[in-house]
Amino acid sequence: MNIDIRKSIRTNFQTSDEQEILTAITSSIQDGDEVTLPGLGVFFEILWQNSSSEEQTKMVRTLKNNL
Repeated sequence: MNIDIRKSIRTNFQTSDEQEILTAITSSIQDGDEVTLPGLGVFFEILWQNSSSEEQTKMVRTLKNNL
C-alpha cells in the first residue's frame, strides 16, 4: 500500500480553520504520540516553503538553540 502522507494531511486540513489547526498541533505535541510526527513534518514543510530566507534562518536558529 502506497500512502501519500503530504496529500493526505493537506486534504484532511484543507477546510480546517486556524483554531482547528492550532488544536491539532498543540494536542499532537502535548500527547507526544509519534504517529502524529509525519503530520507535523508536513506542517513544517508548508511553513518552510512559504517563509522568507530571514524567517527560515530564524527557525533554524531557534531549532539549534533548543536541541
